[in-house]
Amino acid sequence: MDVGTEHGRAQTEVDDLAREQRKADADVEQVRSRKERNRQRIDAGQISDPKQLQAIQHETQSLDRRISDLEDAELEVMERLEQAQAHLARLTAELERLDAQQGEQTGARDRATAEAAEQLADSSAERRMLADQVPTDLRALYDKLRAHLGGVGVGALQHGRCGGCQLDVGAAELARMAHSPSDEVIRCEECSRILVRTAESGV
Repeated sequence: MDVGTEHGRAQTEVDDLAREQRKADADVEQVRSRKERNRQRIDAGQISDPKQLQAIQHETQSLDRRISDLEDAELEVMERLEQAQAHLARLTAELERLDAQQGEQTGARDRATAEAAEQLADSSAERRMLADQVPTDLRALYDKLRAHLGGVGVGALQHGRCGGCQLDVGAAELARMAHSPSDEVIRCEECSRILVRTAESGV
């Protein structure tokens, strides 16, 4: 069960117990009022019939017992309510902590997203600038390869392996590449991607 659901249940329990306590308070007050009326009638001398007086005194004793029982029940409800309120307070604190944590994570995500968008914009601008320096025919070849090869038209030649398809270039082809002019466009025999020679090309 997640904290939010448990918090909702704890709040419901507190509300139910609070209503139960209010009812217990009302029940005790009702019986006390009845006992007080009887006492006032006796003190005022309104009861002259001995049998009636005895009945009222007997009722008063019964009311005392009833008040004691109701107060015990009221006390039990109060104890349960205090425990439920303490549990609710702990869950509320935990929920606030999780909300704060989520806020921090959301803020970090938003900042990372903004930073990534800024980097993408910078990279796109740099790419456009570099693309303008590439010969038209080479750029057209790159765009064609990129469209047919999952968005990757170029692979770095590293340690005799194509960085696009990850396959080794044959020894004879590597030898040919080693003696080809630095400005010659070389391509992978397997995937046809344009290969970029680096210090780790192995040629």
